[in-house]
Amino acid sequence: MKIRVLTKEDAPLYWPVRLRALKENPEAFGASYEESANRSLEQVAERLNASDNQFILGAFEADGQLVGLTGFSRESLSKMKHKSMIWGMYVAPEARGRGVGRLLLHEVLEKAKKMDGLEQIHLTVVTKNTPARNLYLSMGFRPYGLEKRALKVGDQYLDEEYMVLFLSKDE
Repeated sequence: MKIRVLTKEDAPLYWPVRLRALKENPEAFGASYEESANRSLEQVAERLNASDNQFILGAFEADGQLVGLTGFSRESLSKMKHKSMIWGMYVAPEARGRGVGRLLLHEVLEKAKKMDGLEQIHLTVVTKNTPARNLYLSMGFRPYGLEKRALKVGDQYLDEEYMVLFLSKDE
């Protein structure tokens, strides 16, 4: 498995996987398939324009197939630059149970630990997504809040748990 930062050139590989995630697991994302499907590849490529403070990682099989994604974004305002967010975590069903999510998270954390002044990494997880929640807990994330009815998919409400990983040993 190879984990790397996606670039604009990866848009044709990234976009079908992202749309699949939104379509097959609508309960796991704030974005919807319907709202996202009409984006052009040019718009998608712009989103893949990585910087020191934001990027999307991809997990690739040996044959080059993209099977996992996660995004990272650091706050830009001076009073909030000590915080960042992991978003859009997804592993294709055929690759689940093989440690792909753990590899993606490990790579994000390694990159984050090298960022000067970064102290916290936040994420949210739908409370019913037990495998994802357990992965985050095993990687050191701790719950700090719950938003009832955070998402509404059709007629179903979903609660989201807020989690944080403090990078300093003081917390």
